[in-house]
Amino acid sequence: MKLKQLLLVGALSCVLGLVGQGSAAESSGTNPSKPKDAKPYTLKTCLVSGDKLGGDMGKPYVFVYKGQEIQLCCKGCVKDFDKEPAKYIKKLESAKADSKGAAPTSPDKSHGDHQH
Repeated sequence: MKLKQLLLVGALSCVLGLVGQGSAAESSGTNPSKPKDAKPYTLKTCLVSGDKLGGDMGKPYVFVYKGQEIQLCCKGCVKDFDKEPAKYIKKLESAKADSKGAAPTSPDKSHGDHQH
């Protein structure tokens, strides 16, 4: 009986460990529904591309990174965000301080491996 319980606990631990792995955004709280305590995203543009949110790309991809709501024009931008999250958080903070809701001053149009 104890062996079965031990195996069950081990299996659950493995499953929970695998669930916790993923991109920086995912491991820090990617969630389409915004937690109540997350800081709101105040920009009207994608943090990575600088494109208007809700434009040609459709509904924004929304997630929470370390307590900050992030909105991107598409799910493809998550890869770029995950490569350098500190860069984009700094860009967000700078944009908030400069003009409270204006687009970031230098959008990253490279988009890595996808096109707009």
